[in-house]
Amino acid sequence: MITIGRLAQYAGVTTKTIRVYHAKGLLPEPERDASGYRRYTAQHAIDLIKIRTLAEAGVPLARIRELRADPDTDLRAALHEADLALTARIRDLRRTQQRLRRLAGGDAGLLPPGVGAYLDRLRAYGFSPRWVNLQADLWLLLFTTHPRTAAESLDDQAGILADPALRALFHDYDRAHGLDPGDPYLQDLADRIVRATRDRYGAAGLPGQEPASDIPELIQRAVNASSPAWRRLDTLIRRGLRG
Repeated sequence: MITIGRLAQYAGVTTKTIRVYHAKGLLPEPERDASGYRRYTAQHAIDLIKIRTLAEAGVPLARIRELRADPDTDLRAALHEADLALTARIRDLRRTQQRLRRLAGGDAGLLPPGVGAYLDRLRAYGFSPRWVNLQADLWLLLFTTHPRTAAESLDDQAGILADPALRALFHDYDRAHGLDPGDPYLQDLADRIVRATRDRYGAAGLPGQEPASDIPELIQRAVNASSPAWRRLDTLIRRGLRG
């Protein structure tokens, strides 16, 4: 018969942990002796070591209580179950670690390789850092929410970038960022973008669109929020496409 302090020492836990296990019904409390002290047996130590092993493996205390309540429980089977759960946790932690490492390497590390190459081409063609950074954020959002259709959109944008006339329109869009919203140049630019959009897509519509998705609208709002001129340009383009 041993004291709670000696039991804790043998099992490698604290006396507070033992009391928690008592309170949660995991480890039965022994009777007190004539002096009022609880006295534990070897069986208590064995049970406590099993509980501690399961708990350290990540098995929830509620599940341990269920296992303890079943006298036919095979500890090896329970540990195997815990091992499978722990393996899954390790896999998830490794994925999280990889994301953190990519984040530490910069925003481009969060994006698929194709997007990084696309952003590099934007820089090479002289687009502003503001435009490149905005594109990086928007592609991150699109690839996270709609990876399949985002790839289609990226292919389309890469084709536009390779076309000198269309690339010039994007340059003009980029440079319009700081214009006054009432500048008549915006109407001219909107008209040119509407014509180019109709010539490129016709009645087929833009590629990479998800039915009933609000992500494209959220992306356009993010673009508009960065510039009153861009917001006005979006209004003019929408009006032109409807007409």
